[in-house]
Amino acid sequence: MSLPRFSVVIPAYNAAATLARAIESVRAQTWPAHEIIVVDDGSSDASADIARGYGDAVRLIRQVNSGVAVARNAGAAAASGDWLAFLDADDWYAADRLKWHAEWIAEDPALDFLTGDYEYRDAAGKLLGTSMASHASGQMLCARASDTHRVVLDGADDIAAFVADHFGDTHTLSVPRVRFIELGGYPAGFKVCEDVHFLTRLVARSRRIGVVCASLGVYVIHTQSATRRDPVAAQRENVRTLTDLIRLAGNFPMPVRRGVEARLRAARYNLGCALAKRGDRLAAARAVLPTLLASPDWRAARDLLSMLKGAA
Repeated sequence: MSLPRFSVVIPAYNAAATLARAIESVRAQTWPAHEIIVVDDGSSDASADIARGYGDAVRLIRQVNSGVAVARNAGAAAASGDWLAFLDADDWYAADRLKWHAEWIAEDPALDFLTGDYEYRDAAGKLLGTSMASHASGQMLCARASDTHRVVLDGADDIAAFVADHFGDTHTLSVPRVRFIELGGYPAGFKVCEDVHFLTRLVARSRRIGVVCASLGVYVIHTQSATRRDPVAAQRENVRTLTDLIRLAGNFPMPVRRGVEARLRAARYNLGCALAKRGDRLAAARAVLPTLLASPDWRAARDLLSMLKGAA
């Protein structure tokens, strides 16, 4: 039986304050990583020096600033492991993150990829919640999971809900390197939702997805992030990325296509809400109008009316 070898890719841009914590969380894994690859994305701080300070324990790749998607792809291209795992420099892994997936892969090689639950914490480390508990599909899967905290996602309804909710973040994803390369990795040129873009294309090529209903790591919520400082711009980018994804959805299996459509509908609604809060009634209505034109049902009409009424 072949045991999985994980290459963990950590993109870093001006991450000197948190990079060591991320690296240490990988070094502390109960299932050792095959390698740790830090991709310095044109940092102007000491990020590269911190990675270099680990010597042979960390492989450092440097590139001109090109964005997180390009950095992840560069790490994947250089990896020598047969499985890829990713970790952003301001987040960290739970101690058994790799073990949860590695042992399951060894037992069930037919799994196409794996994901799992994770915690939301603020910059001070305070627990804010968990991902699967905050999504209806995640709650249902956890209710079905056995005492092993494992559940296989393989039904049409499960898959559609998973794509729509995306309760598994990048740092909980384990994917075969060969499949990642075949799919072209993360799309460049998108500032928001590039992870959903890749994950959806991955789901479209998958039949059995392993989900661990236990926390595999921590996603840090920054109150001063660009997304929170300018929610309208963030939601516009979200819609732009998902609109590109819907362009590809005609080739997806129907459950995946339904999930993409549901996510795009939600993104347009969220953009409308952000514009409505800013007092821009007409722009809010225009944001959700494409949903009504594409799917003229009562829900789309309700969304449009809520924008007009809510911003009045």
